[in-house]
Amino acid sequence: MRTDYDLIVTNGTVVLQEGAVKLDIGITDGRISALSPRLDSNARMKYDAAGMTVMPGGIDVHVHLNEPGMGHWEGFRTGSAALAAGGTTTYFDMPLNGRPPTVTAQTFNLKTQLASGQSSVDYALWGGLMPGFLDKLEEMAEAGAIGFKAFMSSPGMMEEGDFRESDDATLKKGMEIIARTGGILALHAESEPMVAELAAAARAAGKTGSYDYCASRPVAAEVEAVKRALSFAEAAGCRLHFVHISSAEAAEAIAEARRRGVDVTAETCTHYLLLTEDDLPVIGPAAKCSPPLRSRAEVERLWGSLLSGALGMVSSDHSPCPEAMKESADFFEAWGGIAGAQHRMELLIDEAHLKRGIPLPLVADWLSGQPAARFGLDDRKGRIEIGLEADLVLVDMNSAYEVEQHSLYQLHKHSPFIGRTIGCQVQATFCRGELVYEKKSGVPERREGMFLAASGKMTGAKKVNG
Repeated sequence: MRTDYDLIVTNGTVVLQEGAVKLDIGITDGRISALSPRLDSNARMKYDAAGMTVMPGGIDVHVHLNEPGMGHWEGFRTGSAALAAGGTTTYFDMPLNGRPPTVTAQTFNLKTQLASGQSSVDYALWGGLMPGFLDKLEEMAEAGAIGFKAFMSSPGMMEEGDFRESDDATLKKGMEIIARTGGILALHAESEPMVAELAAAARAAGKTGSYDYCASRPVAAEVEAVKRALSFAEAAGCRLHFVHISSAEAAEAIAEARRRGVDVTAETCTHYLLLTEDDLPVIGPAAKCSPPLRSRAEVERLWGSLLSGALGMVSSDHSPCPEAMKESADFFEAWGGIAGAQHRMELLIDEAHLKRGIPLPLVADWLSGQPAARFGLDDRKGRIEIGLEADLVLVDMNSAYEVEQHSLYQLHKHSPFIGRTIGCQVQATFCRGELVYEKKSGVPERREGMFLAASGKMTGAKKVNG
């Protein structure tokens, strides 16, 4: 008997660009080959998604998995397992926390070798822009870097040779080189002079609590750096992407630049949409990040920026570390990174759709569609559509649960979301038609995630509403 499909995902409510519709999904050779109210054809396997909402596989453009050299913080196996369990089918790994950092073609190729056979889901790799390595940008572009990452404030690594921030001269020259390659520069935008001075003053006065830390990295530091970088990028003609934007004022500056023709996009993160500075003394350093958590009023304004299109995507900025590095009573000393890869999709669906009534196609656009389009993957990923890869996430919208430490797949079991009740739950994740996570059975030992070299087909920034 002839087999028409390798797999049919049947009886699910499928989130398409135009709405959520009950459909069967036929999958052949890892791609979606049919969408129909009922597929009666034969298949090697059927997966019953009755009662489930089928979302496009998530694309997380901002994670830190820390290899080479720092796998004891997080490696490809554990980090990618957490991502798969949370519905992410593609991630972009950042260049900075490895030793050595990914700032040459040699270190870039080393990282691709280390990831091979270790990742549960597909991945791309950022190259790094930092002083002393400007002549290495083009070779990393040729090796397939999805883009380049730079810091405008200190990234906090300590040893000789670690990733460090770029001065203005390095940024300007780097942008000129990246513009020639057709690539994109991702920026951590905080004013180093401002935050360094404020932090030094606070510590000299013995002010080392959570609110003191937040006050040392104000919205003004983010806005100043964003505007400065925008002026550099506009002059250089460089594509720009701002990571983890935490304030509406910075988002509006980015939107205004886009309206005048600068090719720029921006992401925010799950934690900036759900947590506030008042959560920090309760949760502790597990919720420390930079930029820091903001006020409740700022969180609401940030939602407005997301809805207006000023911000286009939501990442996790998964930045893990050993538990001991989160245990200091001095908030300036504790490691500044949030481990949130596993719950990005569930948390956003819960807050945006279940609590705020935001339509699922828009949520899917933030999680998948816009990241795919911006970084040249929309001919294969980002939507549920015939011809695209079968990256699918089955979510039970009626399965509230409490996040527990033992359920975390990441290497170190700390998260600011432990104890939080989420109103939905990922039940299964498929990457190119292969089951890479199932709630009842976990993450398979076989790891067949693919390296996605940049195609050079990155799109321009999406128009801002209004």
